[in-house]
Amino acid sequence: MTLEQQLETVNRRFEELTQRLNQPDAAADPARFRQLMQEYHEAEPVVQAYRAWQTELDHLAQAKALLAGEDAQEPDFKAMVQQEICEKAQSAAKLEHSLKLLLLPKDEYDGRSVIVEIRSGVGGEEAALFAHSLLRMYTMYAQGRRWQLELLNLSETELGGVREAVFAVNGQGVYSRLKFESGVHRVQRVPDTETQGRIHTSTATVAVLPQAEEVEVDLDMKDLAYQ
Repeated sequence: MTLEQQLETVNRRFEELTQRLNQPDAAADPARFRQLMQEYHEAEPVVQAYRAWQTELDHLAQAKALLAGEDAQEPDFKAMVQQEICEKAQSAAKLEHSLKLLLLPKDEYDGRSVIVEIRSGVGGEEAALFAHSLLRMYTMYAQGRRWQLELLNLSETELGGVREAVFAVNGQGVYSRLKFESGVHRVQRVPDTETQGRIHTSTATVAVLPQAEEVEVDLDMKDLAYQ
């Protein structure tokens, strides 16, 4: 199946989901409704990129047609059209690359919210300051994407560094964006307290875990009876 065939299949499914979700009885089955909404949100960025790609390809074809017309004999007009063809071709290529990435198989946890833990590592107080910088960076990133961040635990040093920070980030597709942040982060810099200009190496560890989904459990009180 070609890329365009794959995208057209996703586009048709998206249109079908749009119609089903707009039906009056769509929310009659809450579990099914959530499933359809999740599928809708997963397909939406692919469909948006696909439609933008189609638009750029149409504009590219129109520009090439202009280049073949009689007006293209004018040097200034020809240069303008050639410039537009170059820009549209680059834009279409970028969108095609993005679409290929969007169609890659997804992790089953990609749509979930996460719990993030940051711990200062090697480097003493400088490592704690680095961990604080990481916490601030993730906080600003979450705010920029309009995710909800909830600080669950924070252990600070006297100089404002972070020994340990645990926080939840809630939103659609959070795990898909943050999962690659897990691991050891390292920075090399001259600390403000360094008088001889020596470069210090500091580390901090980051763990990103997908949040568990809520499940309904039917508990029989007989199972809790003491023997």
